[in-house]
Parts: sequence; structure tokens; C-alpha cells
Amino acid sequence: MANVNIRVDDTLKKKAEKIFSELGLSMSTATNVFYKQVVRYGGIPFDLRISDPFYSAENQTHLQKSISDYEAGKSKPIVKTMAELEEMASE
Repeated sequence: MANVNIRVDDTLKKKAEKIFSELGLSMSTATNVFYKQVVRYGGIPFDLRISDPFYSAENQTHLQKSISDYEAGKSKPIVKTMAELEEMASE
């Protein structure tokens, strides 16, 4: 059995250990579960992305399509007054 040494922020480690404890897992068991999922998944078993979804590939594709549709005359901008926007926000 191999030993793995990693450096983790103290606060992060304590928060993670509390969650693992509530799940009935030790830090070692939780780490092994993570490694097994990495092997099964063939990579990191969850999405890694920047925090701002604006820059996601999906959103960029949507924006490019919207721009193309507008330039081709397939869509028009929606014009609202400030009062209309405020009313929409309060609904």
C-alpha cells in the first residue's frame, strides 16, 4: 500500500474531514474513493471550470449564434423602458 503526502489548507482540511466524518468516511477512505472514481471516469470525475459561466464554451456558442442571427436580420433587439425592467424584476 502506498503513502501519499499532500499539502492542504488547514481550514479546508477541517471542513472536508467534518463532511467525511458525517458520511462515515476517513480522510484516507475518501481519498481512495476519489482515486477510484478518477480511474473509472478516466479523468477528474467532475467538471472543472472557471467560476464565471459567461466564458463557458456553451455560452460562447450561444452568444455567437445570437450575434449571427442579429447580423443576418433573423432577430431584433428587445427594447424595454426602465419601468418595464423594474416591473419584470419585481415579478
